[in-house]
Amino acid sequence: MYPLIKPIFFKFDPEKVHYFVTRNLKRFNRFPGGTALSRSVWDVADKRLEREVFGLKFKNPVGLAAGFDKNGDVIAEMANLGFGFVELGTVTPLPQPGNDKPRMFRLPADAALINRMGFNNMGVDVLASRIAAYRKSDAAKQQNIIIGGNIGKNKNTPNEDAVSDYIKCFDRLFDVVDYFVVNVSSPNTPGLRALQEKEPLMQILNTLQQRNQKSGISRPILLKIAPDLTNEQLDDIVEIVQQTGIAGVIATNTTISREGLQSSQKVIQETGGLSGKPLTSRSTEVIRYLSEKSKKSFPIIGVGGIHSPEDADEKLKAGASLIQLYTGFIYEGPALVGRINKFLLSR
Repeated sequence: MYPLIKPIFFKFDPEKVHYFVTRNLKRFNRFPGGTALSRSVWDVADKRLEREVFGLKFKNPVGLAAGFDKNGDVIAEMANLGFGFVELGTVTPLPQPGNDKPRMFRLPADAALINRMGFNNMGVDVLASRIAAYRKSDAAKQQNIIIGGNIGKNKNTPNEDAVSDYIKCFDRLFDVVDYFVVNVSSPNTPGLRALQEKEPLMQILNTLQQRNQKSGISRPILLKIAPDLTNEQLDDIVEIVQQTGIAGVIATNTTISREGLQSSQKVIQETGGLSGKPLTSRSTEVIRYLSEKSKKSFPIIGVGGIHSPEDADEKLKAGASLIQLYTGFIYEGPALVGRINKFLLSR
């Protein structure tokens, strides 16, 4: 069905389509039998798909990347589509509207997106409340989905005070998420990527690690990195992960590169992060480099340009323990989740 309706969706603004789809997905799942139908069509349940990574048991290795569900609106609905885990956010301490619209652009000729959303979200208090409400629901008991919290800083917070924003998000979400992701790699918050440098990054991660204990419980902390880092910077990432003792890395975020694109110059020149098929090879290269350089000493979640089961398999073979979808999910539709899981079962 998705190949039939995608051309209609692609005639309208992508951000408006996103909210239209998520609203109606929620409505569908509220109808009697809607949830059961979703699971029967999309969810591939098989014990052989289970993965244990950084101390958590994932029902399958296919997750929803951050950015799709910033405010915890569709946790249950994404679980019904077959995802093994969902990463919510990026969330900031205070609500913020993000950048001016339009701020998301399709590049169909490249099977890609450019976005400059700018961490638009309703703030960490809203997200924490919604996750807590989901945890108490009947759906949560049946779905057993892993939830990650992707945390960032508010646009108006200067970099020298950034650690305080990450602390606020970390403390507020600690009781409701299963793992954390520190996002310092989005290109859409001015100056944010400067926090990927070794000194400020070590300060943020060490500070969070020092707070990472509550009633005998700690949460895995991961770092999401950009695909635009040099090998020398990736060497620093390996060293930082090992020195701080965080759980692992997510590779990669969107890229600021526009190399090799086929789309019109008008859309290519839009500022923001590029995602989708143009990122497939580079994200896999980063995964492979980190895996080999670290001698597989920490888990990697692979994300970037996964549009087919073969793309997912390449990421896993390169050294990823889990993978995440976003742009591929938009272009290929919800069936991609099940297709990947079935492919993994057939190997």
